[in-house]
Amino acid sequence: MDYKKEEITEHFNDYINEQDQEWIESNIDDLHHYAFNQDYYIIGTYRCKQWLGDMAFNVINHIKEYEQDNFGEVSTDFSEPERVVNMYTYIIGETVVQEWKEKNHYE
Repeated sequence: MDYKKEEITEHFNDYINEQDQEWIESNIDDLHHYAFNQDYYIIGTYRCKQWLGDMAFNVINHIKEYEQDNFGEVSTDFSEPERVVNMYTYIIGETVVQEWKEKNHYE
């Protein structure tokens, strides 16, 4: 699923551009954690609902499949738009970081 992937990639690129090379190399294995798990991507129920738009159910399904495959259970509270948006960006962020590492010869 590529919904908003370009926007999430821009977020990651902005984050990386704020770091110096030494920090990046020292934290290369934890870049995903720092970029996508330290703070919420979007805060506010209204803003999250707007961001999800008519793709909310597709995003929820994507999260369900990811959590079931990786954790054996679904734990995201789908009644909270902030949790949905931020879990989705976390998941897409894994791909974004991996692609960045490959492009920049860190893998």
